[in-house]
Amino acid sequence: MNNAKVTPARLYGLQQNSKVEVLILNPPTYSMREGIYELWCLVYPGKKFKVGSEIIFKGSDCDLTGKVVQISQSGHRLIRFNFSDSPVLILEKLGHIPLPHYIKRPAREEDTLRYQTVYASDTNSGAIAAPTAGLHFTLEQLDRLKAKGFDQVFVHLRVGAGTFQPLTEERLETGKLHKEYVDIDPLAATEIRGAKLEGKSIISVGTTTLRAIEWASLEGELLPKSGFTDIFIRPGFKFKVADGLITNFHLPCSSLLILVSAFAGLENIKRAYELAIQEKFRFYSYGDAMLII
Repeated sequence: MNNAKVTPARLYGLQQNSKVEVLILNPPTYSMREGIYELWCLVYPGKKFKVGSEIIFKGSDCDLTGKVVQISQSGHRLIRFNFSDSPVLILEKLGHIPLPHYIKRPAREEDTLRYQTVYASDTNSGAIAAPTAGLHFTLEQLDRLKAKGFDQVFVHLRVGAGTFQPLTEERLETGKLHKEYVDIDPLAATEIRGAKLEGKSIISVGTTTLRAIEWASLEGELLPKSGFTDIFIRPGFKFKVADGLITNFHLPCSSLLILVSAFAGLENIKRAYELAIQEKFRFYSYGDAMLII
């Protein structure tokens, strides 16, 4: 399971008295560096965010300021934030949970809990999207699984905005995806390798978990590993670790839909989606899930 924790990385502010929206793509999760952070962001409306533009984010008991210092070719803005306190604390006070764009409402207070898995780790915050297959599990369900002999191992992939972005020709041609940070510690790697040697099935809870463990196994066996992966799992990929996958129903034209098609076979996935539509299953982040074995 992926124990990434979602950071309240969406900010609403003012730029020359006009309302603006900022989504921090790489939220700060570690110690302060003189209070100054330069962070890449998605912004709306983009035309208001020129180099030099200043943004003010005001809360009931704290403020935050930012200044655009660079614009990328893709339109992302590098914003220099001036945190007066711990960035994590400031974002908890001013930020909002970054629900996916297809949820057509602002984040509510209950989303702070609902858009987190019950096993999300405070030490692994920084994700801007939840590993949503894990949202189906309660603590009681996890206890029942343990009682039935299912070992539970946690890995970390910090889910980024690229997870939901439509595929481009460039991505398809290069075979590389957006980069996401992965950390698989020695204990997790040892447990998973041991289970494989004993002939046990490895069930990946979610595509992000699968992406993490298969990336760490590219050289043969699963190894402790940390760093950024841009692995693109698509038909023809040779899976070395996962024997099963629990996954939600994904957006069309997404890398996630291609990943599950690579794992289960395109025709199987087509039939599963046809049944889901027929039975009126719910799709995407707060939707239903399927088990592929």
